[in-house]
Amino acid sequence: MEKIKMTTPLVEMDGDEMTRILWKLIKDELLLPFIDLKTEYYDLGLEHRNETDDQVTFDSAYATKKYGVAVKCATITPNAARMDEYNLKEMWKSPNGTIRAILDGTVFRAPITVKGIEPCVRNWTKPITIARHAYGDVYKASEMKIPGPGKCELVYTDTDGNETRELIHQFTGAGIIQGQHNLNSSIESFARSCFNYALDTKQDLWFATKDTISKKYDHTFKDIFQEIYDAEYAEKFQAAGIEYFYTLIDDAVARVMKAEGGFIWACKNYDGDVMSDMVSSAFGSLAMMTSVLVSPEGYYEYEAAHGTVQRHYYKHLKGEETSTNSVATIFAWTGALRKRGELDSLPELSAFAEKLEKACLSTIESGKMTKDLALITTLPNPTVLNSGDFIRAVRTTLETLL
Repeated sequence: MEKIKMTTPLVEMDGDEMTRILWKLIKDELLLPFIDLKTEYYDLGLEHRNETDDQVTFDSAYATKKYGVAVKCATITPNAARMDEYNLKEMWKSPNGTIRAILDGTVFRAPITVKGIEPCVRNWTKPITIARHAYGDVYKASEMKIPGPGKCELVYTDTDGNETRELIHQFTGAGIIQGQHNLNSSIESFARSCFNYALDTKQDLWFATKDTISKKYDHTFKDIFQEIYDAEYAEKFQAAGIEYFYTLIDDAVARVMKAEGGFIWACKNYDGDVMSDMVSSAFGSLAMMTSVLVSPEGYYEYEAAHGTVQRHYYKHLKGEETSTNSVATIFAWTGALRKRGELDSLPELSAFAEKLEKACLSTIESGKMTKDLALITTLPNPTVLNSGDFIRAVRTTLETLL
């Protein structure tokens, strides 16, 4: 069969460890035989980031702005141990954080549902997508230990030198304080990304904060979302037959446990961090969780929600067999190819992405899967496949669909 043509390249961001091994297998077995694949390649492996003083990460993000769609392999965010292991010049920052900042994006994470892997919450029959704000709050907070009695204040000094003060606490003994901030511009980008993604996927959008307690900080999030919705999106949502729904975060948690799913749940930074792990675990496996970074300007960067699978990589280096789940990484590619097909009016490319996803799920539903899924499946007598054999089994299924 003739290979499917592409007109605009994807930005391809290669990564680290076991996911880098899977990345090449996926391309060799599931993409290159069927697509005339066009990518602009950036090696975000830790060694190359170190060689380029991390410039390659910045270049890949700017390329995403140029071409509109990127696909990313999992990467290492180094700690002290990695400094020694890779002989790094410095402890380079998270590539995801750098890319998020440049694209001004919001992260959307959703579980991949498949028969035989049942969610812990019985009534969750459809995926729940977590939209996580990726700026500020506790992640950019300033902290201080208070040694003893004294007064702590918030102080704002404007450009003319005028001060505004707010008492935090009059300490009578030792304690701790933390100063958080956010930016209206970042919250506005977060809101627009959420509204656009809801329209893109035809799903209801929930948003939740604790505005009854945080009457200025959290209430600002609520107000900005509502103002943008009313001014720019209310008619579009009505035409699409979807709903924007605001509630308190504790009410949202209670409601989500009784919901059937099928909606986007927008969360502030920390709430999104926690709730995405809860949703992924409850649906079965972090290796079955998609992640896409969406900017309000319409740039998309697709990746798996999990890390580099370090333990399996060390086994691989010793020549030992691994059974690493590649589904989320495959779905990163299919998400990017589908979006590229939509933007370039190439229905055959989008259709291929759909068939590759179906091939993955059909392979699992036939009882062939990696070890992590075999341990939790409700299917009888599953066949446990190693990392490469699972990808090759998906190819066999894909060829029947094509």
